[in-house]
Amino acid sequence: MWGRLPIVSLLVLSGLVLPPMMSAESPKISVTQKVRPLPGRLDEIPVLNSNSPEVVQTEGILLSTFPPDGKVAAQAHLDAPLSGRFGLFFHHIANGIKTNDRRTLWIGCLLQNAGTSNVTVKTLQAASYLSQPDAPFIELPPVSDNKKGKIFAGPGDRITLHFLQQRRQHGWHDKITLKSGEQKLLFSRAIPVRKLDQPLNGRSGLLELSSDGPVYVATLALYARNSDNDHQGHEPKLEDWIALLNSGSLAGPRDVTPSAPGAAGPVIYGRVAGIARGTIWKADLTGSSGQTVLPLSAGETVSYALSTVSGGTMGTTQVQSAPMVVRYPDTAYEAHGNYGILYDLTVPIANSSNEQASITLTLQSPIKQASSATQLTFYQTPPQRVFFRGTVRFQYIDDLGKHQDRYVHLVEKQGMQMPPLVTLSLKPHEIRTVEVSFFYPPDSTPPQVLTVCSTPE
Repeated sequence: MWGRLPIVSLLVLSGLVLPPMMSAESPKISVTQKVRPLPGRLDEIPVLNSNSPEVVQTEGILLSTFPPDGKVAAQAHLDAPLSGRFGLFFHHIANGIKTNDRRTLWIGCLLQNAGTSNVTVKTLQAASYLSQPDAPFIELPPVSDNKKGKIFAGPGDRITLHFLQQRRQHGWHDKITLKSGEQKLLFSRAIPVRKLDQPLNGRSGLLELSSDGPVYVATLALYARNSDNDHQGHEPKLEDWIALLNSGSLAGPRDVTPSAPGAAGPVIYGRVAGIARGTIWKADLTGSSGQTVLPLSAGETVSYALSTVSGGTMGTTQVQSAPMVVRYPDTAYEAHGNYGILYDLTVPIANSSNEQASITLTLQSPIKQASSATQLTFYQTPPQRVFFRGTVRFQYIDDLGKHQDRYVHLVEKQGMQMPPLVTLSLKPHEIRTVEVSFFYPPDSTPPQVLTVCSTPE
């Protein structure tokens, strides 16, 4: 889709500029109901989050956990070895419109054994896609059945679908073994723009890794070697990546510096570059503390906040953004949006009324707010900006006693109410459990809510 849109639309989609203000804001709809914080918490597994600069125009280091010893740009190295299980998320854009440069940009990931014994790094799961041609931002309806895994728009949408359906993408090392101090390339992936009508392209990737010893990891950006606007050149070699790590500085241009937590004025979230903590948020959505079910009386509606951020807690005061273990000073203080994090939610619904009830579940993108936990606000006519674009899995026993395992692709615009995605008919005091899971898709804007509603039949 990037190749088919006018330049202004391309920049909006890539996050380079804000969409224009609506000439007249649509009327708002306020719905009085409960909004609750999400039970549970993120796990402790670290994630390398490489998203700054989002638009890479100069070669350099994107994220390095290597030590600064012997490196020209000491400030570019965070000195944080990893071992055991860890994740890696990356998203970067090559923008030949700004640079008038049609060379292919390569994103590489370099490993080094940080210990004294051999270390093996295993790739447990991995996926990476380009915006063009792999996952263009095509127009899709708000709700689509996605059991076959063929529906997606954008690389972030596609990589999280890949993980949700536990499919294996070809072209990744199953494992890499490194001797003490040895350096090897985990992967290199191209972002080509030369043959595109409008030279703007992006790549997202998500990996689940495991190492049986300490390793240093770096994501790096290099243009194709011996290339120019007329010649494609060739993929950088291992020695090119090592030279960049040792002699290069941070890639540029740098993104807007985030505002400090608690600072006065508008919140500037910034782009993420560092090690975040947390890969899964697992929770049982029950009533008050100590309850094992979510009791709903006739006519009751409750929403649970998802992927909340500072200034957008939906009145719950809960910030779900993954904390940063280490980061660069000019990048985000938290991993806002929790891109690539799995939300694994169990909803044991109990009809607490004495009459038959229709129970519905949906995922919505209300207007972000921080103050009220007793209402949600939506636009009567949502603007065009998409706030959630991804697939959600629902597992439950339907009214005929059959097990349902549904993958539903959603496209939600800002402040958009959504139709019911699951509908159940519960007898008085009957309990039915719905499992809800999704990897929070990049290209989305938090927060969202999972809404459960009971209506007398």
